[in-house]
Amino acid sequence: MSNQCRQGDLRPETPEFHRSLCALKEIDFELAYLAMLTREGLKPLSRWEKDLAEGDLKLFQRTGLITKQVRRIVKTGREIVETIFSRTPAYIELYEHAFSNTPIDKSAGTQQFEGFLFGYPPCCVNQYIRKPYAPNNLTQQQQKILFHWACRDCKITASLLPAYKRIYDSLDRC
Repeated sequence: MSNQCRQGDLRPETPEFHRSLCALKEIDFELAYLAMLTREGLKPLSRWEKDLAEGDLKLFQRTGLITKQVRRIVKTGREIVETIFSRTPAYIELYEHAFSNTPIDKSAGTQQFEGFLFGYPPCCVNQYIRKPYAPNNLTQQQQKILFHWACRDCKITASLLPAYKRIYDSLDRC
């Protein structure tokens, strides 16, 4: 991680990086935010469940991420395409092996495995499985910048929040 990123400044090392990040942000702020969380190593793997064009995938590569599109099946039988991205090929391979061409399922085992891949605290995943969206001690703004629902008094989430906020705020100023 560069000193610029540590200080909360996401200006790129290269103009190409900056253009790619801005293009991701134009597609969707959350997409660019997920990309930066993954690029910075706070999330081992991320998933985008909306359509992305082939050219959009190149934007991820220019920010240092590996991408893969994985076909899944929803309950109606319709096929969807998810885009997954990571700095590490092994996470891409794990996700692809487990979920490619499979129905989307919300079983406890699937949620636990996805939680691991996406870097969610295990205590939060387990709480979510038992009781989704149970009250926690976060402010609405804190919960908003997370991609998991935090459990009450989660120590891991508390330690992640400053880094998430730094990236969120820096991207917001980008």
